[in-house]
Amino acid sequence: MRILGITVPNEKRLEIGLTCFYGIGVSTARKILDQVGVDRGKKPEQLTDAEENKIRAVIEGMTIEGNLKREVSGNIKRLKDIKTYRGIRHVKRLPVRGQRTKTNSRTIRGNVRKTMASGRRKESKT
Repeated sequence: MRILGITVPNEKRLEIGLTCFYGIGVSTARKILDQVGVDRGKKPEQLTDAEENKIRAVIEGMTIEGNLKREVSGNIKRLKDIKTYRGIRHVKRLPVRGQRTKTNSRTIRGNVRKTMASGRRKESKT
């Protein structure tokens, strides 16, 4: 089954297979299937053409994939342009949603500490 140029995996149940779309998680996939009236446990190869077309119509009416990515990046760009706190955090590449930065987010801050090895030094070959 192909929707918007993306193939839904045939070996997975529909509620999991629909999550291959960016912007559709498990809960949204369940809502779509309930709205259309299709059993969640069905696999894409078991669908009739009518059921497939109903699912396709609902998904095509949603904002997913490229449009959603464009919308999210536009929202972040707007925050940066108006110089909000969150926008400044995005510019500095720091956590935006209030996480602590003293001990976490080391990689993003460039403070990467390697874990210690066994403590023994390698013997030099001389």
